[in-house]
Amino acid sequence: MIRYAMRCDKGHDFDGWFRSSDAWDKARAAGALACAHCGSAKVEKALMAPRVATGDDKPSLTAPRSEAEAALEKLRRHVEANSDYVGLSFADEARAMHEGRSPTRSIHGEARPDEARKLIEDGVPVAPLPFLPRRKAN
Repeated sequence: MIRYAMRCDKGHDFDGWFRSSDAWDKARAAGALACAHCGSAKVEKALMAPRVATGDDKPSLTAPRSEAEAALEKLRRHVEANSDYVGLSFADEARAMHEGRSPTRSIHGEARPDEARKLIEDGVPVAPLPFLPRRKAN
């Protein structure tokens, strides 16, 4: 995994983890990167220095590093506790509820950009989450 420092066109600095430099390039080309502060999709890699772990300093990988991360984690816990994860069936489930073919309930999941766009165009009330859902183990 590679941690990249990034900066948006508004000057906000943030970082993210990627499997490889190719993964960052593909995510950027697909428009899947956005500023963690303002949501701008105009993101570049920022100047950064490599960090070599010495073993003496072991940062927590689970504790939030900022108020924004703490707020996102609180939102994630709320969504996970109060809605059903429907995975890749999100678009179908949301449409079925909107059309009355399925009982209305709170759901979260994943949809391709074209599926999400079509839901919005058709008046189905959906909104993107500012985090990726955790996939449930079967």
